[in-house]
Amino acid sequence: MISAIMARMLEQYHIEMTREALAPHISERALEIILAANIRQDAIRNQFFHDEIHYDNNAIDKGDRYINEQRGYVLATLLSPGILGAWVAFGRLLHTAQDFYAHSNYVTLWLDQYKDAAPPPPEIEPLKKELIKGPNLRSGKIYFPLDALYYFKFMRPLVLKLLPKDSHGWMNLDEPAQGPKFPYAIAAATKRTTHEFDLLRKLLTPEMFTRFVDK
Repeated sequence: MISAIMARMLEQYHIEMTREALAPHISERALEIILAANIRQDAIRNQFFHDEIHYDNNAIDKGDRYINEQRGYVLATLLSPGILGAWVAFGRLLHTAQDFYAHSNYVTLWLDQYKDAAPPPPEIEPLKKELIKGPNLRSGKIYFPLDALYYFKFMRPLVLKLLPKDSHGWMNLDEPAQGPKFPYAIAAATKRTTHEFDLLRKLLTPEMFTRFVDK
């Protein structure tokens, strides 16, 4: 029940970011499968013991490995006659890459570089090496049951009083209500989506890429 509530809160943003980045480049059939795989990452089975899928609990290295693993599945599928598995794996990959900006302090670290006035959200750099590989990067910890109760909005004020500042409840940028950093998380995640697509373009042969975009 709680996981279903979480998924509904996040679903629209994953869809919007993915469509904005990919719709001009791939077929609607491919996009719909990628979107479905992306959204399924918030299913109940992926909410427990799968920190790598959402970059939770400081699982930065595990999240990076998960993305590389899914990218490998894309390549492996396209080396065979199949195509569906490549779209599914890419959708999974994108969900994790997008969650990175909502569940880590990357946006905060990027904004902290600007002491006077920060650039507008569209100017955020999604893969600044000093931040991605820096010692201060971390993601929100999940404190059960409080972080689960956080998603019931009528309980949120009380829950936040009890949650540590390094919790997912305090750190997440999952929705506009989280404040002015949310547009930066969306902008960074959208740019990262484009980056992942462009990376595939470089990795795939022209024939494989044509099959992937399905146009």
